[in-house]
Amino acid sequence: MRELSFVQLWTLRIGGVLTLVGAALFIVLPRAASVAMAVGAVAYALMTTAAAYDGRNITVRRLRRQQLLGALSLVAAAALAVGQAWGFGPTFRNEWLVALMVGCVLTLYTAFRLPSALAQGRA
Repeated sequence: MRELSFVQLWTLRIGGVLTLVGAALFIVLPRAASVAMAVGAVAYALMTTAAAYDGRNITVRRLRRQQLLGALSLVAAAALAVGQAWGFGPTFRNEWLVALMVGCVLTLYTAFRLPSALAQGRA
């Protein structure tokens, strides 16, 4: 996988933290939390796509697609949360939580599985 620069790596980390903080604070401050979540999810997704994989290992390519799908789910969850907090769009209740759960499960799975698949591919 392509290595991220220092700034890209910190953007990825800050984006992940902002997404988590925005989701956690949605009950208390829905408008501010939804904006923080949206900014964090977009930053996380952009930096996830910046770390491209050009190899031929089928397992790593599958995990990479799952990682990108998880990042896209986080962006969709943030968009739905913004729609609910600001009163527009197709959301009326907490539909954004479903997209958030899918994104979290895929991101967590690939965070543990992808490094081991990359290590097996090099050996």
